[in-house]
Amino acid sequence: MTTPLSCRNYINGQWLSAIGEATLERRNPADKTEVVATFPRSQVNDVDTAVAAARKAYHSWRKVPAPARAEYIFRVGEILLQHKEELAQLISREMGKPLTEARGDVQEGIDCAFYSAGEGRRLFGQTTPSEMSNKFAMTVRMPIGVCALITPWNFPVAIPCWKAMPALVCGNTVILKPAEDTSACATKLIEIFQQAGLPPGVINLVHGVGEEAGKALVEHPNVDLVSFTGSSETGAFVGATCGRTHKRVCLEMGGKNAQVVMEDADLELALDGAVWGAFGTTGQRCTATSRLILHRDIKEKFTAMLYERTSKLRLGAGTDSDTDIGPIVNEKQLQQVSKYLDIAREEGAKVLIGGEIASEGSLKNGYFFQPTILDDVTPDMRVAREEIFGPVVALIEVSSFEDAIAILNDSNYGLSSSVYTRDINRAFTAMRDIEAGITYINGPTIGAEVHLPFGGVKQTGNGHREAGTTAMDVFTEWKSVYVDFSGSLQRAQIDNRS
Repeated sequence: MTTPLSCRNYINGQWLSAIGEATLERRNPADKTEVVATFPRSQVNDVDTAVAAARKAYHSWRKVPAPARAEYIFRVGEILLQHKEELAQLISREMGKPLTEARGDVQEGIDCAFYSAGEGRRLFGQTTPSEMSNKFAMTVRMPIGVCALITPWNFPVAIPCWKAMPALVCGNTVILKPAEDTSACATKLIEIFQQAGLPPGVINLVHGVGEEAGKALVEHPNVDLVSFTGSSETGAFVGATCGRTHKRVCLEMGGKNAQVVMEDADLELALDGAVWGAFGTTGQRCTATSRLILHRDIKEKFTAMLYERTSKLRLGAGTDSDTDIGPIVNEKQLQQVSKYLDIAREEGAKVLIGGEIASEGSLKNGYFFQPTILDDVTPDMRVAREEIFGPVVALIEVSSFEDAIAILNDSNYGLSSSVYTRDINRAFTAMRDIEAGITYINGPTIGAEVHLPFGGVKQTGNGHREAGTTAMDVFTEWKSVYVDFSGSLQRAQIDNRS
């Protein structure tokens, strides 16, 4: 058994225990007898210390030229590349995803580092003509200040990188509050930032419970921005609190994503997308395919294909090379998924395969749930409307393309979407009419790339986008600058009008 990692907070360049000395532990979701890590249960005083360090560092960090700030992030990417396998193994042990996916998680962080580093030389503003003679007008990007980054457990390297790297390149200082389920991954990631040589206080790490350390960060008067990824319920609290306290806030919350398969689709290709989208990361993605909207002409055939493929998926520890689907992240989430299967049965959905907690043999000490297909689902059922966050996909039959798009859009969420068709007119109509932040044509609902905006509409978010150049809009403020070299008072809208 591997020795548990003893995690600590990282504040002002030092590794510290919580002021109150309280700790928590994280166990392997595939084998709950294994303690992966212990970590501090931070409280308000710990958050105060981290915010003070970040505030002090901000005054000097924001003055470092952006290309020089970006060089630190490039070094982070290089070090991440060297430690990719080590981090992937830790991800699999701590939150459960298979190693192939865990390696992809780390690679996304590497990609984000190199992309964000390039943006250090492209924090472009604009120059524009003034309406007055001998007057120059331009816009520049300015950092916002101290940023609290509250991240989930399902992508414990990629999502912190998505947030921290552009924030730092833009000249902000940051405090990372990771999910309790991935404290070890966060610790290893911050160790890499430390190795890259960032000055003390520029990046800080505070472990703990969301209702304690996370809440304290959101409410702290010296935090200028909160970037949150997580549940819609918590996101609503974060958004309301930031609204009252006039903080910038970026929210990325839930999804109820659908893949449409039309009668003219390449069914083998659509099947690959459906299985990967529904069961990748054990369905624990905000972009997971939780609804399959199937044209009636191919519904029976496609359902049989999906059943056969699903029946061959192997449950197991993420570190096992033959595992297709890893564990659910913890006991609470396992029971939540199981509860939704009870709801599905009560509402009249038919469980074609799966639908139960798996505890036989080597699975007995883990939090495993069978990959599940629900048939006879109608759009008004809770399992068709609420985010389950597990390996469960609901099948909905439609008779036309127009009905498929209408049902896809009939959701409180609007993150990702997918349409499989060979008809170019349908494809472009889908791109135009689907209400979502992301649309794939002949691809699954998962697979976002770091140089494109990521986020959604409706209750998925609050209008901001992470990744891509749009991340710079989250972490900077626009300043308009006027330079009048006329030598006299010029009154805009007055002196230049007859």
